[in-house]
Amino acid sequence: MTKTIAILAGDGIGPEIMAEAVKVLNFLKTSHGLDIALEEGLVGGIAYDVKGHPLPPETLELAKRADAVMLGAVGGVKWEPLDISLRPEKGLLGLRSALNLFANLRPASIYPELADASPLKPEIVSGLDILIVRELTGDIYFGQPRGIRTLENGERQGFNTMVYSESEIERIAHVGFQSAQKRQKKLCSVDKANVLECTEFWREVVIRVGKQYPDVELSHLYVDNAAMQLVRYPKQFDVIVTTNIFGDILSDLASQLTGSIGMLPSASLDANNKGMYEPIHGSAPDIAGKGIANPLATILSVAMMLRFSLNRADLADKIETAVKKVLSDGLRTRDILGSATTTQYKLVNTQEMGAAVLNALQA
Repeated sequence: MTKTIAILAGDGIGPEIMAEAVKVLNFLKTSHGLDIALEEGLVGGIAYDVKGHPLPPETLELAKRADAVMLGAVGGVKWEPLDISLRPEKGLLGLRSALNLFANLRPASIYPELADASPLKPEIVSGLDILIVRELTGDIYFGQPRGIRTLENGERQGFNTMVYSESEIERIAHVGFQSAQKRQKKLCSVDKANVLECTEFWREVVIRVGKQYPDVELSHLYVDNAAMQLVRYPKQFDVIVTTNIFGDILSDLASQLTGSIGMLPSASLDANNKGMYEPIHGSAPDIAGKGIANPLATILSVAMMLRFSLNRADLADKIETAVKKVLSDGLRTRDILGSATTTQYKLVNTQEMGAAVLNALQA
């Protein structure tokens, strides 16, 4: 049965990196019998420009009926003056909420070839393999009440609400424990239970859920300590489960351990493994249109989609192997050059890196 994939390129470098991912999908369709149909939609700033809203009804309808969603990136300085309800990021948050994509999986592993691109010493990051499980539809990003108000004394005040229900914590905790069972059976829950009642409750629920997984070693860290430990000794971690806002911050920090945010894919899943797949980097409007963006995180997001939503782990393996091959061959986009010189590696642009992955898939 044909699977529909919604292609939402978005803003900034989104169209450039998505174009390379689409080439990979079309190659797998023609050469490996992947039964898919690709349908494009508008989201983010470009959707506002064309349709007057960052998440037009037709895009939301496409995302709902699709079997999976591929997203590029949204946002940019151009749209910052808009009311917050119309900014590009509201399109992204709207998709997560409407599709009930509560579990965000963000792997942070380092390719041996990129150890010298990390800002940390190679001996600290070599062999790094972390999975961050981020709760995605609760917390301060969605909590009510929120807004900006004027107090009686005339002073303005901004406010947001951090809130989690028991069921929200339970379901993401199960994802964390089950992910750990498939890996090294170690789960670290990150919170700020010493000062935030919301995350004190988080810890209480995670401990209770953990009793159903006696084979998984459960530990806890406050988020500030977790950030420090990720830099000091990141290989102590296997799976990290945490809240929406803490996961947002920690996963970006973890991306730098691997050498570049341009290398890391992500999967946002519902309870049935329908997902939205995207690189964790932003729209990078400062380099949009220059052809220098790294498409590998988006291509690796295709691999995650094949693995989780399309049940084609065999093709996911092929993509991941192809990416390793191009890195072994010395191809680098500018973000993963590290301190190396171009005489050590071959500096390539966005399309050249995508073409190299296709060539490796064909080999």
